[in-house]
Parts: sequence; C-alpha cells; structure tokens
Amino acid sequence: MSKNLLRATTTVSSMTFLSRILGFIRDVLVAQLFGTSAAVDAFYIAFKIPNFMRNLFAEGCFSQAFVPVLAEYRKTRSLSETKNFIQHISGNLALFLFLLSLIGILTAPLIVHLFAPGYIKDPWRYYCATSMLRITFPYIFFISLTALASAILNSFKFFAAPAFTPALLNIVFILTAIFLSPHLLVPVMSQAWGVLIAGLVQLSFLIFYLWKKKLLVLPRISFKDAGVNRVLKLMLPALFGASIGQISLLINTIFASFLVVGSVSWLYYSERLVFFPLGVFGVALATVVLPHLSAKHATQSKDDYSKAMDWGLRCNLIIALPAMIYLWVLALPLVISLFGYGHFTLSDASMTAKSVCAYGLGLPAFMLVKTLSAGFYAQQDTRTPVKIGVISIVVTIILNAVLVFPLAHVGLALASCLGSWLNAFLLLMQLRKKNIYHFSSVWKKFILQMGLANGFLAFLLYYLSGTQHAWFFHHAVWRLSQLGLLLGLGGLLYFLILWFLGLKISDYRIMSD
Repeated sequence: MSKNLLRATTTVSSMTFLSRILGFIRDVLVAQLFGTSAAVDAFYIAFKIPNFMRNLFAEGCFSQAFVPVLAEYRKTRSLSETKNFIQHISGNLALFLFLLSLIGILTAPLIVHLFAPGYIKDPWRYYCATSMLRITFPYIFFISLTALASAILNSFKFFAAPAFTPALLNIVFILTAIFLSPHLLVPVMSQAWGVLIAGLVQLSFLIFYLWKKKLLVLPRISFKDAGVNRVLKLMLPALFGASIGQISLLINTIFASFLVVGSVSWLYYSERLVFFPLGVFGVALATVVLPHLSAKHATQSKDDYSKAMDWGLRCNLIIALPAMIYLWVLALPLVISLFGYGHFTLSDASMTAKSVCAYGLGLPAFMLVKTLSAGFYAQQDTRTPVKIGVISIVVTIILNAVLVFPLAHVGLALASCLGSWLNAFLLLMQLRKKNIYHFSSVWKKFILQMGLANGFLAFLLYYLSGTQHAWFFHHAVWRLSQLGLLLGLGGLLYFLILWFLGLKISDYRIMSD
C-alpha cells in the first residue's frame, strides 16, 4: 500500500516535535541548575565533538551513501540479498566505530586542543572538557549504529520509531540532571554520563524495533561485499559534504573558545532555538524525501524526481520563512521565556538573543540545504555537494575571521548564516545545470503567497510583542502563556492567509512507493 509523503513527514515531524519539546525542558533545567559557567562551556565542547562526528559521519556521509544503495537493493534484489548486505554493512560499521571510540578516549586531550584551542590557557575548562570528552566520546559508537538502524527502518517505510529515538536522549538528560548531578563534585558532569547512557538506550530501543519488524540481522564483517564497497566509495567524497552546516557550527565553537566565558553557551542556546524548526521539519522532510528520491532514481522516473524535489523545496519554505520571522522578531522573548531562570541572567538572555537573530536569518538556508543535498545523494552523486561544501566552508571561515572582531559571538553566527545561503544557492544552481530539477509553474503564485503571509506575520508579532526587556521581570506562567499566544495566534493567521490566497493542502500530497 502506498503512503502519502506529507503524512510520513507529519509523522516524523510530530515525533521530532516531542523530542524538541523535551529538549527545551532539558535546556531550561540545565540553564537553571548550571548557568553559563566555565564547566558548562566545557561540557558543551565535550558533547559537541561526538555530536558533530555523528552528524558528519553517521547521519551525514554514511546515511547519504547507505540509503540510496539500500533502496536500490530493495528494488532490484531479493529480501535475502538485502539482509545479507545489511549484515555486512553493520559488521564493518561496528568494527570501525569501536576503533574510533577507543582512539577518541585515548587522545581526548589532543582532541580538545584541536576543537577548543582557546581552552589551553584556561586549565579548569581544559581539564573539565578533557574529562567529560572521555565519557561522551563512546556515544559516537552507539548513536552511529542507531543511525544505521534508523536508516534501515526509514527505507522500509517505518518512520515513527526512528523519529522518536532522539527523545530518549532528552529524557536521560533530564533524569541525570535531577537525580545524578547533586551527587557529583562537578554537577554538570552528570550530563556527560547522560550522553553515554542515552546512546545505549537509543540503540537498544531500535534493535527491538528491528526485531519486531523482522529486519534484525547478526552483524558480519566482510570487506568483499559489493554493496559495502559501493557505500564506501560514495562515503569518501560525502564525508565532508554531507554535514556542511555542522562543520560551520563547529568552526564557530573553535573561534568562540577564544572569547569571554559564556560565549560557547550563548551560541549553544541560540543553536537550540534554530534547530527546533530545522529538526522538527527540515530534517524530517529530508528523511522522508531521500528514500523516495532514491526509488524514483532507481526506476528512472525523471519527471517524478523533479516533482518530488519541487514539493520538498516549497514545503521547506512554508515552514522556514515564518520560523525565521519568529526567531528574528521574538528572539529575546523566546530566550527569556525558555531559559531566563535561576543562574541564567538578563545579560545571558540578551547575548543569546543577538546570536539567535543572526542564526535565524540563515534558517531557510539550513533547511533548504537538507533537501537540495538529498537531490544529489539520491542519485549517488556525492562529489558535487562536496565541491560546493568546500567553497561555502572556506567562505564561512573567512567571514568568521572578519566578523568575530567587531561582533564577537554574533559575528560567528552571522558567518554561518551567510555560508549556508551560499551553499544552498550553489546546490540549486547545480541541480538546474544538470537538469535534475526544474521549477514548476506554481512558483510565481507561491512567492506572492509567501511574501504577503510572512509580511503580515512580521508586522503582527512586532506590534504585539511589546517592550521586550520587560519580559524578564514577569513570572514563568505569564511569559509562557504570552509566548504561546503569540506563537499560536501568529501561526493560525499565517495559515489562514495562505488558505485565503489559494494554498491548499491537497496540492502538497505526493504518493510514495
């Protein structure tokens, strides 16, 4: 039975939304309990490094190389051959990850030198980051195998369980913050242990679902499997290109390690707000679109391929543009309402809000890159995104060096924004040049609809938000109720205007195979 892509995206988005809500609860709790101290900055470094490697490797180049090959196996091979391929890829991946985790634990001081060079002159932050990195680094083993399990389930059209899995990380974070932190000399160390425990829990959860769906196989190491070798060949160029946005954010962390205490935390909380719509919808959409595009490529359905790309880009903008406006207009109320408690001061809120505004301008680009990249990876073309990624990263580094001096951490966020827009533009141009994608006839009307609806939303939010610094002096119930009212009313009127202008849900239903 065929499934609606919009329905599948909604399923993934709803599960991801639950995870993001739990993530915000976690961040509010962490901000209130631990503030923005040197040890907290160190934890975010220790967490960001394995998390970066997860995005770069497991959910980046590996997934982008593995899913198209698996889709081809499903279309052209028997189920037993497909499971044999999964056995070999999982065995090889597990061996590589085990060795990588062991190396990471042994070389933790060197890795901190590399990714946070500014900590070398701060012995306490350096010690904390090194100690916590040794705890968090094995997370790459568990979460990468979790990403493999997710890719398998997604390819077989089982989206809900993989989408729910990130929520387990946030649940474990919350539990360790409440129950473990009071017993530790450095309380925030509880979050490092939470990372490790969560990785084990997430993998166990999806192993159960693989068994339930009769897709669980025993890993076997093989370096001669043709499918494995194809994945490896696709991975090598994709290793850099698949996670350009994450590399850009990591570069920000390297620069931020030289700035005042709190800069890393301010950027982290800003990223959390930007990643909410990116994760709930942008990543969810790319997760659903990639297997669909891969199947269309395997059957040589060029028109359907272009239509799916067109659908993905328009769906992205329907969410990304109003989300950008929310982040820009309501940056300070959002930060104050979600994080402005306990040790998180008004100064912290103001600094975070500034980088939220800068990151927010790049949100549509962050989301579009996910779908545009899928257009190449589904065709097993990993080289083109790499070439474009190299250009955008070089430009981002140059902009970091130029903007960090006058704008500090805000300049780093702005550099990431501009680099992502360049990345998205070049990807789109190459899709057009290679005749992979062409704009449908609805774009002129769509642009008009977006302009009018988002213009009205921006005016409404600016008018209703009031004196924004005053939000800090209200209690939590007032803040959250006012924020909820602005978000709900703005979203309702936005979609009503789109409906009035002729945008119909039925226009966004595409059937997957």
